[in-house]
Amino acid sequence: MEYKMTIAGLERSLPLCPLNDKDYIGAFVIFGDQELTVACARELLKRAPEYDYMITAEAKGIPLIHEMARQHGDKKYFLARKKPKLYMQNLFEVSVQSITTAGEQKLYLDGNDAAMMKGKRILVIDDVISTGESLRALDALVRKAGGTICGQMAILAEGDAVHRDDIIYLEPLPLFDAQGNPVEA
Repeated sequence: MEYKMTIAGLERSLPLCPLNDKDYIGAFVIFGDQELTVACARELLKRAPEYDYMITAEAKGIPLIHEMARQHGDKKYFLARKKPKLYMQNLFEVSVQSITTAGEQKLYLDGNDAAMMKGKRILVIDDVISTGESLRALDALVRKAGGTICGQMAILAEGDAVHRDDIIYLEPLPLFDAQGNPVEA
């Protein structure tokens, strides 16, 4: 089963994947789709508030934030990692429960990146916002670092996220029943 939609002016088919026996989600994966990454970055930047830095969580937001920074002329953006790396110092850490990953995860921010965020306007970027757990974790990292969240953006808002007024997104993505029919949020 697939769901066809237009995103940033480009048509794509998303495979439907089961969450459980009755609920399915449209699998949106930007990895490898350079054309879509460029188009989504351009459209999100048109709607972006003024910011000093952007942040995303590893891994699916990486191509998007990189392209947004490239198009905007930013020299630096931040990445919250799923595991600490040897080069990371004075770690900041928060827990997150994602809809697409089983079990609790943690996100880590390098202390040097956190120091750069202090007192700055930070724009939070994600590929898809569904439950909002990834955003919550990123927001917590930014606040812990002393930054101010100036906006939250994603390519798609899934399910109930379409009703949120605190996020900016390009397109809504419904949830689906076991037959592949969209379910209204």
